[in-house]
Amino acid sequence: MCQVLEVSRSGYYKWLNRKPSQREKINKKLKLKIAEIYWQHNGTYGSPRIHRVLRKEGYTVNIKRVARLMRIMGLKAIQKRKFKRTTNSNHDLPLKENLLKRDFDIDKPDKVWVSDITYISTKKGWLYLAVVIDLYSRKVVGYSMSKRINTDLIMSATKMAISRRNPEAGLIFHSDRGSQYASHKLQNLFKQHSIRSSMSRKGDCWDNAVAESFFGSLKTELVYHKKYLTRNQARLDIFEYIAGYYNKVRLHSYLNYMSPKNYEKERKMA
Repeated sequence: MCQVLEVSRSGYYKWLNRKPSQREKINKKLKLKIAEIYWQHNGTYGSPRIHRVLRKEGYTVNIKRVARLMRIMGLKAIQKRKFKRTTNSNHDLPLKENLLKRDFDIDKPDKVWVSDITYISTKKGWLYLAVVIDLYSRKVVGYSMSKRINTDLIMSATKMAISRRNPEAGLIFHSDRGSQYASHKLQNLFKQHSIRSSMSRKGDCWDNAVAESFFGSLKTELVYHKKYLTRNQARLDIFEYIAGYYNKVRLHSYLNYMSPKNYEKERKMA
C-alpha cells in the first residue's frame, strides 16, 4: 500500500491514526444540519436560504462555506419549470387599466393584491387553483380550487381574501385579462367593496410576475413530486402547502428571508 501511494510506512500510519481537526468536526455537524434543512424543504432550498436558517439557529458560518459543503454533498436546489397560461383573454368583456405598472414594492398590507389561476394534474382530471396574494408580504390571503375554471373559482378566492383581511376602500386588485377577471360578476363584487380592478397589458407576463412566481414555487416544491390519484388528494396537499408551509414557514428572499407571517408580525410590532 505504501509503495503504491508513494509514502513512508510511518507517514501512512500517522495519517491513519490522525484525529480529525476541529474544522473537520464542525464540517461534519454542518453537513448533517444542511442535509436536514435541505430535505425538510423537499430539496427546494439552495445555499442562500439554508445559510439563513443556519444563522437563525445559531450557527456561525458564511454562505461560501455552505455552498461548498452542498457541492461536496451533491445537494442542489430543484429548478423551476416553465408552465403555460390557463386564462383566456379572447373575449368581448370590458378591460381595465394597468394600475400596478410593475410596482411590486408595497409599503402597507392590503394595498395591492395580485391574482392568477393555474392547473394541477390528477388521475381524475385537472384541478384548477386560483390565488389572491398580498404584494406587501407575498402572503396568500385567498385561494380556491375546483374542477372547473370559471368565474366562481376566482370569486371564491376573492371572497375568502376579503373576509380574512377586510381591506380598506381603494385596494388595487391586479390580474391578467382573463374572462374570469373581466366578468360582470367579479367586477360587481369589486364595486361592493370599493376595490379597484387592474389588468396586465396584453401579452406581458411580467406584469403579474409575483403570482406566477408563487405557482412556480408551488409546482417545483410540491406538485412535481407527486402523482395525484384524485382531486381531493391534491386539494388537501395544496391546502397544507399554502396554509401550513408557504405562509408560515417558507423563507422569501424578497422579505429578507422571512416567512410572510413573520414579516407581517415583525412589521406590525415595529
